[in-house]
Amino acid sequence: MRTSLPRSLVLGGAIATSLCVGYALGAQPHMDQAIAILQSARVELAKAEPNKGGHRERALGLIDQAVAEVRAGITFAATH
Repeated sequence: MRTSLPRSLVLGGAIATSLCVGYALGAQPHMDQAIAILQSARVELAKAEPNKGGHRERALGLIDQAVAEVRAGITFAATH
């Protein structure tokens, strides 16, 4: 299917605008990435042997706390 240049420009402009609007309305790519990294770390810690004198378990709890704080920051940013 062949698309005319003006139609392509309009479509491209619409896509770019929607991305900018989405970002302005609260996209938090760095915060989202932080959550993903924290969740990955939690998975790895959960796989580790629980022979760390309770430090592994405390680390798991701190990761859960960190994820909650990052989510709270995202929520705060979306409402202010």
